[in-house]
Amino acid sequence: MSMGKRIRVLMRVGALCGALVVSSLVSASTPTGVAPTFTLPSRAGDNVSLEQLKGKVVMLNFWASWCGPCRTEMPLLEQMHKRYSSLGFTMVGVNVEANTADAERWLKDTPVSFPVLFDRESKVSKLYDVNAMPSTVFIDRKGNIRYLHRGYKAGDEGEYLNQIRALLKE
Repeated sequence: MSMGKRIRVLMRVGALCGALVVSSLVSASTPTGVAPTFTLPSRAGDNVSLEQLKGKVVMLNFWASWCGPCRTEMPLLEQMHKRYSSLGFTMVGVNVEANTADAERWLKDTPVSFPVLFDRESKVSKLYDVNAMPSTVFIDRKGNIRYLHRGYKAGDEGEYLNQIRALLKE
């Protein structure tokens, strides 16, 4: 292969790698459409369905006890829940572990007042295309997905607050 052709091939490979890196850094999106309905058992022992929450702004947070960013984020989610729940907002944690005992142990040390649901078989996680921990989905009062955020790093809660406030104004 000639030197010029090698350079062109390397440039194309470099461009593709760059595009992959950029796409992997994008952690938020604005999907549209009706949120998939589901019913899951809750930590309190009852079943909770998304349909029951219609009319509220819902923040679904998919998490696991082994997930470091989930552990960091959880107390902040609790603060948001306490601050906005009286205004028509509800935070719902969806634990994705098959063994709920791990989640229960962790929640004893980090108690939350919002509902925690158990997606033991990952059925709801698949419906929402959860492929990163944590993953957070915002659903408007009409039941439409309005925002999806994958992962967590310090400062992301600012965007969560922006989403909550904007959806509560609608």
